Amino acid sequence: MTINEIQDEIIEEFSQFDEWLDKYEYLIELAKNLDKLDDSKKTPDNIIQGCQSKVWLNAVLPPDGKLRFEADSDAIITKGIIALLVRVFDNQTPQDIVNADLYFIDKIGLSANLSPTRANGLNAMIKQIKYYALAYSALQKKENK
Repeated sequence: MTINEIQDEIIEEFSQFDEWLDKYEYLIELAKNLDKLDDSKKTPDNIIQGCQSKVWLNAVLPPDGKLRFEADSDAIITKGIIALLVRVFDNQTPQDIVNADLYFIDKIGLSANLSPTRANGLNAMIKQIKYYALAYSALQKKENK
């Protein structure tokens, strides 16, 4: 699936809920379903700076050229947010991630319903994912020369 197809799927899922409390409960469900990040990957290098709670993000680029992300957080709502981002960006090419327009965040009302500290954390998560994608994209270009 493309990044936009995944975003559209998420928008459809969240449209089933009228109240934000229900959407928060859904975020908690997403957090519970996020694969556990191995403790060996919960290193200072993998902590996303700018998040109030701890969020770890690990990225690898397998030979197929599509980035794989793993993440975890010590806060359940934050873990649900990173679960959404992993769902959107996992198994996508670095260039597609760099070029992605993240419209689902506004469409589901996430940015409007987060506290300022959580909104800053969300931005930090997106920035880190795009940073990984940019770095791996540059590495791919260098290897293809």
